[in-house]
Amino acid sequence: MLETYKEKILVVDDEASIRRILETRLSMIGYTVVTAADGEEALNKFHQENPNLVVLDVMMPKLDGYGVCQQLRQKSDIPIIMLTALGDAVDRITGLELGADDYMIKPFSPKELEVRIRAVLRRSEKNILIKDLPVSGIIYVGSLKIDMNKRQVYKNNERIRLTGMEFHLLQLLINRAGEIFSRAEILEKVWGYTPERHVDTRVVDVHISRLRAKLENDPSNPDFILTARGNGYMFQKYS
Repeated sequence: MLETYKEKILVVDDEASIRRILETRLSMIGYTVVTAADGEEALNKFHQENPNLVVLDVMMPKLDGYGVCQQLRQKSDIPIIMLTALGDAVDRITGLELGADDYMIKPFSPKELEVRIRAVLRRSEKNILIKDLPVSGIIYVGSLKIDMNKRQVYKNNERIRLTGMEFHLLQLLINRAGEIFSRAEILEKVWGYTPERHVDTRVVDVHISRLRAKLENDPSNPDFILTARGNGYMFQKYS
């Protein structure tokens, strides 16, 4: 039996053919789909429709995808997958630095996008079982208070907003604090890609950088999320 999904997806692209294809395919597997043809319409539809995920093109009239992503991140941790036709790697990761959860390069496979959507939604909602988790579900590490049950993080008693993917990444690292994760392992466990399918592990580096910017007192000299040079990342062992 075909698995179907009930979430609402906002598809934003100035190409009518792409909107039509994605609306048809995503609707066939059960998603409710709303569309927008430019950045300003995207923001209006976001407020009107309250979607569960946004598929967001970069190059659009009125307001580009980067601008839309930046405005959404000021008020929401909704999952965002960006579509880009830009060939430069620096351009491709700009959306990630602004807060997108993932990106795909045009031309893309609609089937692959469906897989990415499901992976981002699932990992934005899913809790990882933490070893030796206190009954309260709360972990204290230095100035951080991490509530695993409510998926909330506080720094010096001030709430820090994390996206669902950022929190999932933090959970993964904390679960094996003191152990090194390779970039490929993080990519597979958090984003659901095997290294053979998605060799651009820059998405991991950008998310680590975003976490450090939010959690560390000095992101350039981190206390919590450490770099194992040439190997990957680890969360500092705590007691």
